[in-house]
Amino acid sequence: MAKKILYAASTFGHLKSFHIPYMEQLLSLGSQVHAMGAGDSAGLPEGVRTISMPFQKRMISLENLKCAWRIRRLIRQGEYDLVSVHTSLAAFFIRLGILLSGRRPWVVNTVHGYLFDRQTRPFKRLVLLAAEKLTRPVTNVVAVMNRQDEQIARQQRLYKDRLVFLDGMGIDLARFVRSAETEEKIQALKKKLGFQPEEFIMICAAEFSDRKNQTFLVQALARLREEGVPCRLILAGDGERLAQIQDLAALLQVQAYVHLPGYTRDLAPYFYLSDASVSASRIEGLPFQIMEAMACGLPVVASRIKGHEDLIEPGINGLLFDFDDQDEFCGAIRQLYEDQDLRKRMGEAGQEKIERYRLEKVLLENIKKLYEGI
Repeated sequence: MAKKILYAASTFGHLKSFHIPYMEQLLSLGSQVHAMGAGDSAGLPEGVRTISMPFQKRMISLENLKCAWRIRRLIRQGEYDLVSVHTSLAAFFIRLGILLSGRRPWVVNTVHGYLFDRQTRPFKRLVLLAAEKLTRPVTNVVAVMNRQDEQIARQQRLYKDRLVFLDGMGIDLARFVRSAETEEKIQALKKKLGFQPEEFIMICAAEFSDRKNQTFLVQALARLREEGVPCRLILAGDGERLAQIQDLAALLQVQAYVHLPGYTRDLAPYFYLSDASVSASRIEGLPFQIMEAMACGLPVVASRIKGHEDLIEPGINGLLFDFDDQDEFCGAIRQLYEDQDLRKRMGEAGQEKIERYRLEKVLLENIKKLYEGI
């Protein structure tokens, strides 16, 4: 195992949400772990040294180029054996810094979803592919989580040494056990939000962004209610598009039926009081919110894109619709609303499938695939 590791993403929030078990495991194997990202680092494992790096959420950014130059100096001084990069933006600028440094630590790029696919506009796809190819000489390993990304990485040869496939980063199913405490929270939320037994509750837990496409869900909610489906929508999370969603809900006069609880790690009560998980994303890797909803026994209605296609078997544990196709989405919701037995069967099938992605199973497999022998 590598002795000195730089573990990095665009934000410390991403590392705290998905990577704490990995950093703890690397520490237990005797490695020094330095974590890099933007934002608040509080909550990372004890023993992890943090390096603040003010990444901006824009590919074309002078600040990000400055970050790459700082990373160049850090790599020259740090003598890292291994650099593990996550999130597309940080992965590019960190690898750019390594490319400029003249040093060659072993680099593992864990792809949480390339920001392009077959349907991406040609110019955008060309630019993003060029960024991956530019940094390929310092990318020893590329790890992917869905079959489309695997195909892209292999066809374009976006790695220097090897390509590996992961069953995601792992879901901690213990967080989604329906305990007595969880049941109390469910009942309290139902009372607080005023949910009625006949209402159909949809939930989407994701950052508010254009890519996640929550505007589509609000518009579909308005249409469904107009057509007589007594539904509500929970949009859990935060992000730069939150105000836009609030304004849209007010414009469509459905603000009373769109619930915005903000970011919370305790999503289990929200999932359990819902009838279906929904996602209208344009592009994904292997979405945690879908897997977490499946762990709670929810059927899923989601856009037919990479990542979703890996998790959802249409008619078995959920339904897929063409991206931005409101007719198809509303038809799927009506089908689930009218058939409680179908919801139950799909939910049970999802719970069975999610066992494959259990953290205890995936964690050690991924550590071995990604880092052992370096």
